[in-house]
Amino acid sequence: MNKNFSWPNNSKLAISMVVNVEEGAEENINDGDLRPDPVDELQVIMKKGRNYGNETNYQYGIKAGAPRILKLLSDFNIKATFTSAALALERAPKLAKAIVNNQHEICAHGYRWSHQHWMDQETERTFIRKAKESIKQTCGKYPSGWLSRYVLTENTRKILIEEGYSYHMDDYSDDFPRWETVEKEAIIISPYALDTNDMKMWIDPAFTPDNWCKYLIDTFDWLYEESNQISPKIMSVGLHLRIAGRPGRMNALKKFLDHVKDRKGVWFGTRLEIAESFAKQIPNPLK
Repeated sequence: MNKNFSWPNNSKLAISMVVNVEEGAEENINDGDLRPDPVDELQVIMKKGRNYGNETNYQYGIKAGAPRILKLLSDFNIKATFTSAALALERAPKLAKAIVNNQHEICAHGYRWSHQHWMDQETERTFIRKAKESIKQTCGKYPSGWLSRYVLTENTRKILIEEGYSYHMDDYSDDFPRWETVEKEAIIISPYALDTNDMKMWIDPAFTPDNWCKYLIDTFDWLYEESNQISPKIMSVGLHLRIAGRPGRMNALKKFLDHVKDRKGVWFGTRLEIAESFAKQIPNPLK
């Protein structure tokens, strides 16, 4: 790494707030799926039919969670990256407009919130392209980045490059970006993180908001020291409208932001801003 590397404002630690928008794009037999989505706060997995209760749990994110999260980000003057399933934004145009009007970034999170690991190359290309075109139609411009529903294929990055994406988030290998070459082209890999994600409060009911807040603060404190003493870092904080947007969890997020807001050498950046800062200082190795 360049020893003189720094994030904007001469900062050494970048914090990336990632807000996942999946509600309305999850698995549902009304959209042609064989079963309802298995990601359920009560861990109810149905093999057929509709899970009406879970559908309304997802819609809570759009109706109540989103306004809370948007307000909190505004209160702290933070620009976030909204990793959005394109269909979710199509079905929630007021939310899409609010994200754009508040100058947040929209990153593609699939056309629907669905797995793509089973897709052949052309099926995956159609899926990625459809998300891009939908977001352009709903939000006014193409997304620059991509985050899958966790699993990807050997063709994903090749397709992303060909479709004009500049960064890819499906990576958990580091706390700093890198270039990855694919068939004589390169794309920025912008690592994400699962351990600081609010999803842990859904999959493990014993993981409380206080646990999550402490984990975020402990992660920040460690990375803050490393970034100043060893090398610059990124800290990812993953949020979901239907999870962090619940009243009993919002205060945990606020406590974390209160802890970090006045620290010297900390910069809140969108994933696109992070990619642009990285590329400016560590240029594409193939150009």
